[in-house]
Amino acid sequence: IFRGTLSKRGVRVITGLGKYFRQVDKNRNGFLSQAAFKEALKVFHLEVPEGDFESLWLILDDSKSDKVDYGEFTRAIFGEMSEYRKAFVRKAYMKLDFSKTGSVPMVDVRKCYCAR
Repeated sequence: IFRGTLSKRGVRVITGLGKYFRQVDKNRNGFLSQAAFKEALKVFHLEVPEGDFESLWLILDDSKSDKVDYGEFTRAIFGEMSEYRKAFVRKAYMKLDFSKTGSVPMVDVRKCYCAR
């Protein structure tokens, strides 16, 4: 449904879905129910016939938990990162992790990054 070269609109939709998922994930566990996922598709005008939706859900909910992990969702759409990109992300993370604890507090991110 989403595979192939993403157009500018496609990238905006995927990015928008990510923001939407975080908004509806009230308990911040990174998972969405089938109903919430179906509603998200409607909100973004992604008309998916019921049979296709069921097939998509079976792929995304491979653990049969009746919920989908947003990280798994993005990997299903974009695929795994290339080794070059993974190395780039690791380098950036190492620069952000000043204390070398393995986690980066938001205050440290703010020291290095301005979204404006």
